[in-house]
Amino acid sequence: MSVGDGAAAAERDGGLLKSSAVVSTMTMLSRVLGLARDVVIAIFMGATANADAFFVAFKVPNFLRRLFAEGAFSQAFVPVLAEYREAGPEAAIKALVDRVAGVLGGSLIVLTGLVVMAAPLVTAIFAPGFWWNHPAKYELTVELIRITYPYLFLISMTGFCGAILNSYGRFAVPAFTPVLLNLSLISAALFASPWFADPAYALAWGVFMAGVIQLLFQLPFLYKLELVPRPRWDTQHPGVRQIGALMVPALFGVSVSQINLLLDTVLASFLPTGSVSWLYYSDRLTELPLGVFGIAIATVILPRLSQLQAAASARTYSETLDWAMRAVLIVALPSAVALVLLAGPIITTLFQYGELSVEDVTMASYSLRAYSLGLLAFMLVKVLAPGFYARQDMKTPVRIGIIAMVANMLLNVALAAPLYFYFNLGHVGLALATSLSAWLNAGLLLRGLKRIDVVSFQPGWGLFLLRLLGTTLAMALVLWWLLPGPGAWADWAWWQRAIELATLVAAGLATYIASHLLLGTRLADFYTQKAG
Repeated sequence: MSVGDGAAAAERDGGLLKSSAVVSTMTMLSRVLGLARDVVIAIFMGATANADAFFVAFKVPNFLRRLFAEGAFSQAFVPVLAEYREAGPEAAIKALVDRVAGVLGGSLIVLTGLVVMAAPLVTAIFAPGFWWNHPAKYELTVELIRITYPYLFLISMTGFCGAILNSYGRFAVPAFTPVLLNLSLISAALFASPWFADPAYALAWGVFMAGVIQLLFQLPFLYKLELVPRPRWDTQHPGVRQIGALMVPALFGVSVSQINLLLDTVLASFLPTGSVSWLYYSDRLTELPLGVFGIAIATVILPRLSQLQAAASARTYSETLDWAMRAVLIVALPSAVALVLLAGPIITTLFQYGELSVEDVTMASYSLRAYSLGLLAFMLVKVLAPGFYARQDMKTPVRIGIIAMVANMLLNVALAAPLYFYFNLGHVGLALATSLSAWLNAGLLLRGLKRIDVVSFQPGWGLFLLRLLGTTLAMALVLWWLLPGPGAWADWAWWQRAIELATLVAAGLATYIASHLLLGTRLADFYTQKAG
């Protein structure tokens, strides 16, 4: 690599790192407020039947939002928008935005109306165990879905606006937008609950209002780009047809992990009351590092990869993916180990107040450990899948996604059934199956990218991995040595739990960073093409 190439690489990766840092900061704020939201929900509803009902009603539109807004739609829309920006006039870009808004928005309005009318059927599909075993819980879920489901239209249009902003390098605004959902739900629980017969209704209306606020929040920023959409229904527009052709197979690609998590909810509805809630609380904690770092990096590299593909810059394309994998590994591995070691203390500190019992904490900590085993794989899927989508290759990740989803179904039966019948831990089997299928998904994606020479590992990976393993081991030993006995956490007041947990996290983080510095890792390593 020449001096000029090295400088260009450093400038590019420095820009990616800075953009990732901006998204990570905004996402961190959102995730912290998300944890505060979950603490409030745990206090008000715990892991009761009504909590199970709300989590299903919230998960249905949220699941589809991740498929459409963050998953299939953005993966199809961003590369096409990059092509239009590379090729030409502003009028063509504006025409594309208007027609995509019209077709996407119109389709979602029709879908929302159908689901609201067919809420009993939708509930039976997503939570068949409620319909079969818990009639009261089923009826409550039906009512809540009718309130929450319009959120899909609102948040999908918000995701559409966010995809435009990301494509123009305005990463902070879309990354901040989820903060508004968390603030809305916290406000609904604290201030609106007294006005309803059950807190679940207040939370459901909080979801609906959050969708309205999030969409309105992004429009002024699109106005500055002169790209506020004026929806036009035009399914024959070439860009719309191209996005549609890419979007259909993409539904099975990057969103496989979400489909697997939804399958967990479906099967958990047949398990004892509380199982849906235990999986929800543990999944939320796993999503903290996943959302802050994995999704942040994926958000930044997709527009970059799309631009590189449009400009036919294959070498830089490969180097960008290499950088993304290293950035994910250095965060995901220590995060997964820390979550396994601190699962019980974290859930006790955050959630064991009000309605949440000691047994609920124990059950949720088991599934948190199971999800944590797949954290690295979840993150790798987020950054590897864009390697295909930016090239508008949808068939390969679809095939891999189907394989992973079938494997997850088989693993659900193989793991959940025996764990339920022998240890009453069926929900842990569901979480473990999701983690294992994520590893299969990530491995097949990486192999596929290597086969077509899109990924080529840069020099220094061996030293990088040795440093990563050594520093993670040092952190784990310090946490294990400092960790108090499990019985102490339940007896402490909230402030004692918070101080002890903060001390453990600070000690683990300090050990990890200091170990990296002692072994020669420098921040500048992430501004170059070398992994060591």
